[in-house]
Amino acid sequence: MDSVFVAPPDFTTRPTLLGRFSGVSSTHWLATASAQAVLEGGGNAFDAAMAGAFVLHVVEPHLNGPGGDLVALVASAGRSPEILMGQGSAPAGASIEHFLAEELDRVPGAGGLAAAVPGAVPAWLELLAQRGTWELPAVLSYAIDFARHGHPLGARVSATLTAVQDLFTDHWPSSAAHWLPEGAVPTEGDTVRNEAYARTLERLIGAATGATREERVRAAAREWSHGFVANAATEFLQDSHRHSNGTSHRAVITPEDFAAFQSSFEPAVTLTFRGHKIHKSGPWGQGPVLLQTLAILDGFEDQYLDPSTELGAHTIVEALKLGMADRDAYYGDARSPSSSLLTTLLSPEYAATRRAQISDAASSQWRPGEISGHQPYRPPLLTATEFDAAHGQAGEGSVGEPTVSLAGETRGDTCHLAVADRWGNFVAATPSGGWLQSSPHIPELGFCLGTRLQMMWLDPQSPSALVPGARPRTTLTPTMVTRGSEVVAALGSPGGDQQDQWQLLYLLRTLVGGYTPQQAIDAPALHTTALVGSFWPRTWEPAGMVVEGRFPADVVAGLRARGHIVTTAGDWALGRLCVVGRDGEYLYAAANPRGAQGYAASR
Repeated sequence: MDSVFVAPPDFTTRPTLLGRFSGVSSTHWLATASAQAVLEGGGNAFDAAMAGAFVLHVVEPHLNGPGGDLVALVASAGRSPEILMGQGSAPAGASIEHFLAEELDRVPGAGGLAAAVPGAVPAWLELLAQRGTWELPAVLSYAIDFARHGHPLGARVSATLTAVQDLFTDHWPSSAAHWLPEGAVPTEGDTVRNEAYARTLERLIGAATGATREERVRAAAREWSHGFVANAATEFLQDSHRHSNGTSHRAVITPEDFAAFQSSFEPAVTLTFRGHKIHKSGPWGQGPVLLQTLAILDGFEDQYLDPSTELGAHTIVEALKLGMADRDAYYGDARSPSSSLLTTLLSPEYAATRRAQISDAASSQWRPGEISGHQPYRPPLLTATEFDAAHGQAGEGSVGEPTVSLAGETRGDTCHLAVADRWGNFVAATPSGGWLQSSPHIPELGFCLGTRLQMMWLDPQSPSALVPGARPRTTLTPTMVTRGSEVVAALGSPGGDQQDQWQLLYLLRTLVGGYTPQQAIDAPALHTTALVGSFWPRTWEPAGMVVEGRFPADVVAGLRARGHIVTTAGDWALGRLCVVGRDGEYLYAAANPRGAQGYAASR
């Protein structure tokens, strides 16, 4: 197709893989291989995605875990994509009053007090029960094998452990005992095992009894939510322990909180862009940010949409700032946006008013839209310097999850996997939370609980206020793209507040610029930091922007001349996109080369 975009380079790091049988992409090669093995064995995309996801618990423990959460888009053959909601809610005892009584002004980023109910495992089990075909022992066999017999440790896991070594040694002895054998940080390539987690999965399998496959899977789910997992996790975290703000607290989560949580299938929120329908989560997550931004950009000519140019990068970032401001002003589960509000946020008329706010210069203002009948919430706007001046430096290494301070730079991520099968089933899943540095390791279970409550505010006026039973406004935000009745792309990326930003670049480059999937993944990435951070300590950087070092010097200079405060990252530092899809008669798969860990498979 003809395009005004900068032409992609002739060289790509790897080809877009094409096949008629399958497409798999994930952030770790062992998860990709495991999911592909399930497909080769006759399983469908839902069986394969769950198998790969539980392997990710083992091989990317610094980025996700069974004590965390999940948002996925799933599409059964011939059916519209739906949201698989595995975002756990706030425990009954997690009230604003309790946190204020603990002398906290924000929810800590690390420690059991910030634990939401773990929703990932119940969601995966619900998917397997309703849409899978394999029995639970077969699906979990890959994760059990890697946990019991070991796998080679990744460099970033070792770096994360180095960053939190003092925290573990001084305050979290159970984490030190598991992750620092003989008091030393394991290094890249060392074989690491998690026998306790293997036993946990086997105990779930042992509970999977019943007359039908569905009954057996649901019995395992009950054991998770009502049995030994709920009891062991909540009992262990009742002891006071160090949190990321530098003080010690007890968790409030109980077995009753585990039992009360229900995963669910929900309708996706959609927007049509350039002949394609984009499917996202509701405003209890950040998914509609991508849709709002696309609606704003759809009114510009194509040359304004190329991320590789000064004009395109400026326009895209300014549109993202407006969408992110609306996220922080209106999104959340504590005061859920009404259907009329969401309709307004995604309407062509509202997009036109927001589009008109974009000028040739970078904005340094936080600018939510004005909507009749709705008062926008204004969160605290503190830069990192201002926060440190008011609060001091707190926490040893753990800066707020999933980020940790590595070599003086705050970095963090999560996981993603996408699967397509020959029958027309698709999964795009972003599991996260329960990072090894989230809260103390639970020896009986082999994992820790996540800290997603840090995304809630201790202000009852916030749409994402800390309210018992409400879901944190998660950053987990996979995407599906359909054309007519056919899924043409299922994708996602780790990256917290950057997830939708990096996916936006991919969609613009493929749907407007004519790039192939792998070309779009390989192309230089950027994002804005001029937003209120979703993770502790919840700071923002007015006019902040980060670009990969491969951007031409004249583009970077032009952006700075417009007023953007540009930080240049490494040449291959931003984004970990995974995508599968269908292109005519072929399924395809592509994966991110950054970090030399994500891989795709197809045949």
